[in-house]
This record gives sequence, structure tokens and C-alpha cells, in this order.
Amino acid sequence: MRVALFVTTVLTVSRVHQHYAVLANFRPVLLLVVAAAAYAYLNPRYLTRINVLTLWPMRLVAILGVLSCGSAVFGISLGATASFILDSYSKTVIYAFLLVVSIRHVDDLFTYVWAYVISCGILVFFSLFVFGITKSTNSYVTRLDHLYTYDSNDLGVVLLIGLALTLLLLQVARGPIRLFLLLNLAGIAAAIARSGSRGGFIGIVVVGAAALVMVNSVSFIRRLLILATASYALVLGAPPGYWDQMNTMLSPKTDYNFSSRDGRKQLLSRGFWYMSQYPVFGLGINNFGRAECTISPKIERPGQSGPLRCMAPHNSYMEAGAELGYPGFIAWVSIVIGGIVAMLRIRGRLPRSWQRGRDGERFMYEATTFFPLAMIAFAVTSFFVSFAWMDPIYILAAFISGWYIVVRGQIARLSEPDARTVALALGVIRKTTSGWRVRRSARWFRRARPVPASE
Repeated sequence: MRVALFVTTVLTVSRVHQHYAVLANFRPVLLLVVAAAAYAYLNPRYLTRINVLTLWPMRLVAILGVLSCGSAVFGISLGATASFILDSYSKTVIYAFLLVVSIRHVDDLFTYVWAYVISCGILVFFSLFVFGITKSTNSYVTRLDHLYTYDSNDLGVVLLIGLALTLLLLQVARGPIRLFLLLNLAGIAAAIARSGSRGGFIGIVVVGAAALVMVNSVSFIRRLLILATASYALVLGAPPGYWDQMNTMLSPKTDYNFSSRDGRKQLLSRGFWYMSQYPVFGLGINNFGRAECTISPKIERPGQSGPLRCMAPHNSYMEAGAELGYPGFIAWVSIVIGGIVAMLRIRGRLPRSWQRGRDGERFMYEATTFFPLAMIAFAVTSFFVSFAWMDPIYILAAFISGWYIVVRGQIARLSEPDARTVALALGVIRKTTSGWRVRRSARWFRRARPVPASE
């Protein structure tokens, strides 16, 4: 099952199977997910014993799944929403839950992180040596084109998450494998340059600045050297017109996104209008484009030139809010913000010995920095693309949930003070006026480490 999920992650993120028509015709991702789900159903003893719905990321994912079904009934098109849920979104949610229930110990989580990083390595190779580059309209830059189901802006979201996870593996890897990770890091920067994406450029600047501040387990000089390597790769990989395209961000009012009827500014304005009209369940998941050509305010302005275009939202936050209403927006944004804040808060409460401990302990300790860094990368770059229902945020939610599962399993092996500190940070126990009490939702803690009422 774990092999199937590993390969599923590689194929889902890299889309490498779409490069080979024979392989794509077999729909390998669907087959692998079905195989993993069947194995999980037939062999529950190989799954985690923790109820994953007690973990806040997966609870929010489940809420989004329920709200998406409600949006099909109360949105603007039952058929379109139901088709998207059955064909795409349900598979994404099931895949995320399969990842979580298959994580029992640190090796499982470590393996899945490697799957994502390898996927980014494949994307980097294809971006540098396979995909062609062309000059598009309304652009100065010659950029990547024909990326199968991704476009050049999407690439920045996927690769910047991979950049953060590559840095995580660099903290625990030894030997020649570090060379691959360094090459992957430089390749990600070069591929983002070839994408010509302004959102990707903003993302790599923000992630670089955040890494300099957040990664305190590495010397400042070493951080600067890694940042300099990525910057050099970005400059080296920049295609003709790249810096001219980036300079347009200094004059936003002259950009088509500011002035055009279908630019990002007008899309945001119409998105807020959709939210006001459908505040509870939204337009229905994946119905933003349909609304643009059926109920959009721009239909009432026939004097404007140009064809009527059924535009995607080009903003994941607006996509979540317009298509699932305010409840969906709150749940979706909570995954993003919670993935950053919750992990950083826990970091200060982990045993300091983990920072210099065994490989598994170092990995779990460093994950509290680099999982939030990956979520920051998604938070910034997803503002410029329609990625609310795509796999990356659900993979990150699964990784964070897996981290909670693994750390809970470590409590029984910690000393009494460290166990209590970690359990308190995870919400396993709470302090009352009469002492320490185990939460009802974490009865397993009684078996792992009994807490006498006298304590």
C-alpha cells in the first residue's frame, strides 16, 4: 500500500505519466489509489491506530468535502459540480486520507516527503530539457509552454513547496544524496525562472526571506550560501525578457490585470459579488467559470469590447470563497494559516535533544520549521492561481497530520517531563485546577503513558 501511495505521489505531482501516451491511457493514478484503498480496507491492522478525524487538518479536509457536496445541491449547476466531485475532488480527498492513515512511524512520513521531492526533480528535468518555451501575448518573457495539465504559473506553486521540502531533507541527509538535493534546489530556482511567472518570483523571494528568518538550526552564513546558490540558478535560468516581465510589477496600474475586464482586479471584485449572492454554500465547487458566463455582472455591460470569456478565478482564496461560500472559505484558509502557526508554536515545546538526536528525531524537529515554510510557499503562490481544489494543499495537510501521529507515538519513549511537555503542546492533556487530565479524545494516551490523578 505504501509503495502504491509513494508512486501515486510521484505521478500526481510530477504528471510524468502524461508524457508517455501508453502509460497515461491506463490511468495509473486512479488504479494505484483504488489498489491502496482496497488494501487499506482489507488490512486495517497495517494502518495507524489513531482516529485521523481527531487531527485538525483532516477534520478541516473532511468539512470541505461535506461542504462541496452541499454546494452541488445549492449551487448554480448540480451536474457540473457533481461531475467535478466524482471525477477529481473526491479522489484528492481520498488520496489525502490514505496518506494519513498509512503513516505509523517516522519512516513512512519521511518516505512520502521524498516522493514529493523526487516529483519536483522530475518536473525540473522536464522544465529544463523537455518542455519548450514560447512568447505569449501580454508578456515580455519567453516562457515554458505545453506543460500538460499545469501551466507556467502553476509550476511555481508545486516547485516552491518542493523547495521547502528539499531544504528539510538537506537537514537530515548524509553522503552523496546531499548532492542530489542541492542540484534539485538549484534546478527548482532555474525552472521557476523559465516559467516566467511573476507569482513564482514573488514566492521564491518570500520563501527565501522566510527561510533566512525561520531556519535557526543552520548558521546564518550557511543560509546565505544556499540562498546565493538558488539566486544564481534563478539568474542563470532566466529566459529572454524575464527581468522586463518582473519589472512590470513596479507599475501595476499599467498591467492588463489592473485595467482589463478579465484581469485579476475585476475577477476579485466579481468574486466578492458571488460570495455575497451565495454566502452559505457558494456557487458550487468548480463553478466560477460557469458563473462568469451566466450570472456575472459583466454580462450586463454589453458595451465593453471583446468576447465573453468564462474565466477561472486565478486566486485560490477567492476560488474557495466564491465556490463554497463563507464556511468553505474559513475552513480552507484555516488549513493554510493553521499549517503555519500551529507547527511553529509546537516547535518551541519539543525536546531540544531532538535537534541533535537520531535521524528520525532530527527530521521531526526540523519539520516544524520546513512544513510551515512549505505552507508559506503555497499561501503566497496560490494567491495567483486556481489551486483551492488541487492536490498540494491536501498533501501538506496529510504531512502535517502524519507529523502529529508520529510525535504522539514518540511520547511513550520520552522522559516524564518531556512527555508531559509534548503532550500538552499537542493537546493530548490539559491542565486543570486539580491537576493534569487526559482529554477524552485521546484515550490512547492512557495506554502509552499513564497519568495518575495525583499528578
